[in-house]
Amino acid sequence: MPGCFSFFQTMCGIAGIFQLQAQPADYRNQLAIAVDRLQKRGPDSRGFFHSPGVWLGHSRLGILDPSEAANQPFRDPSGRYCLVYNGEIYNFGQLRHQLQNKGVAFNSGSDTEVLLHWLIEKGAGGLQQLQGFFAFAFYDQKTHQLILARDRLGIKPLYWHLEGNTLMFASEMKAMAALGIPRKIDQASLELYLQLNYIPAPWTIFRGIHKMLPGQYLQISANETELRQYYKIQAGGDSPAAEAIPSYEKACGMLAGKLEQSVVKRLVADVPLGAFLSGGIDSSIITALAARHVKGLNTYSIGFSDEPMFDETRYARLVSKMHGTHHTEFHLRTDDLLQCLPEVMDYTDEPFADSSALAVYILSRETRKKVSVALSGDGADEMFAGYNKHMAEYRARSKSLGAVFLGKMHPLLRQLPQSRHNPLSNKIRQLERFAASVNLPAESRYWNWACIASGKEAANLMGSHSLSEQAMTRQNRLLEPLAGNSHFENVLLTDMQLVLPNDMLTKVDMMSMANSLEVRVPFLDHELVDWVFTLPSHYRIDKRRRKKILKDAFSRELPPEVLQRGKQGFEVPLLKWFRGELKSMITHDMLQDELIREQKIFNPLAVSLLKKKLFSSNPGDSAARVWGLLVFQHWFRKNTMD
Repeated sequence: MPGCFSFFQTMCGIAGIFQLQAQPADYRNQLAIAVDRLQKRGPDSRGFFHSPGVWLGHSRLGILDPSEAANQPFRDPSGRYCLVYNGEIYNFGQLRHQLQNKGVAFNSGSDTEVLLHWLIEKGAGGLQQLQGFFAFAFYDQKTHQLILARDRLGIKPLYWHLEGNTLMFASEMKAMAALGIPRKIDQASLELYLQLNYIPAPWTIFRGIHKMLPGQYLQISANETELRQYYKIQAGGDSPAAEAIPSYEKACGMLAGKLEQSVVKRLVADVPLGAFLSGGIDSSIITALAARHVKGLNTYSIGFSDEPMFDETRYARLVSKMHGTHHTEFHLRTDDLLQCLPEVMDYTDEPFADSSALAVYILSRETRKKVSVALSGDGADEMFAGYNKHMAEYRARSKSLGAVFLGKMHPLLRQLPQSRHNPLSNKIRQLERFAASVNLPAESRYWNWACIASGKEAANLMGSHSLSEQAMTRQNRLLEPLAGNSHFENVLLTDMQLVLPNDMLTKVDMMSMANSLEVRVPFLDHELVDWVFTLPSHYRIDKRRRKKILKDAFSRELPPEVLQRGKQGFEVPLLKWFRGELKSMITHDMLQDELIREQKIFNPLAVSLLKKKLFSSNPGDSAARVWGLLVFQHWFRKNTMD
């Protein structure tokens, strides 16, 4: 493992209140409750700062330099500046050296102190030089100015609310609720949720509460309120104006080197460190690279004893054996997943219905018993065209005879049994989705493949014939990278801006933080991401293979069985549960007919028809849609609306 003379701050939670103009008020009690609600993000210590018009709070999980010298809020010697910060700055050694050359003296070895002095020196302009992932609030007491910022790819969350004279912010929605913000359901957000099973940034389930976008910062004082984008991925690999592109063979070598550098950056820790190892391509590559630098690397997998269709442990064992890792498997039964269901649903801040969160929760919980930091392979599917929908998009664009034929077969395919939980019916489900979308414009096609319910189905659940104008405006905003642009890489760019931060990274952050586990994501080093998006899309996907360059760059590091296997999602057996152990939750509890009528949120007839489809011989994606409704209902019960 590489040595380092300094220490990362670690994973934490932040919360605060800022008045544009200081007024008589005391938010200390609310802030204390908010920080208490971030306890799982930071169980090791708490800290507070108060000055006229500003209250800052911090909870800390010690990974490196757990001494009190690195506790937050962190202030400079003069007392003018204060920082609360969640994340890691990987290049803080270089930044520290630059600051020392300008005469800055340091009293600790933490990256927190480096970040504080860097922001004192550079202000918001210094964000461009930061390498890592973070969410922070930086306060200048003399000018009464606050800067809120989120990392480039959205690895760490940050919520904010501005009304009148007061700004409130926190790492989690549950902390925002403690600050006393009015909670009114945002109908357009609910319409998006019913289609996607998550709510994309910058919106949340509540009106007026926002998620800060990846690569965004807010600078605010009595005289200004400026919300700016300091970073966005630039997709240029498919453009004729792109700069000289390396040959495919050279690009493979460059990718291998850049990804290894990214892994090495993320191996620094003063506590036990490991890696998630699912047996898929992405986690296997991260494991292979980490094992070069960590002897006896700890790796962790979960398997499903009674669901062989979802079990990947044999592939993980092959990778572990090849690279000499110390491997642990957690073998689960359906009952294990069901037992953790209340904990997962209780921890969810707003409706979030990616059911694989259950598996990630258990993996994080069991891994945390062994280590405090884990590497993961998140981000590779979005960058390198790893999903089934990417191959579907490639074939739709090619307008091959097969694609044309399937488009014409759509009426027949709609009549055949479809389900995610049987190999044959799942293949029919995938073909039907392809056939329904193949002839649509690029934006509509992408949206169909990104959603678990159509706009018409979501509107019907809300008791309307069509989505609201606001929901459609938001949908168009999310699809802007595809508007009028035929390049395939814009599909991947849309995934990086929509699916990755709002579904995949949200899931991993929530479920790992629920267990006080820090997860690091080497694929999402922003310099690596920027470089990958200079490559043409045909380096990443062709008519035969997805993740083409990734597989070729690391073909010697992977067992043939892993290299040649198809994509397998990290799913849980929802349909089986709904027809068994959880049936009463649907029929006699959360989706009971009388309750739906009394609640006056959803269309009772539409919910009844969805339940009927769930229990039919052709359930399609109804299990995922029902799961979305159950998650919402559980969340709704916990949150009293004003």
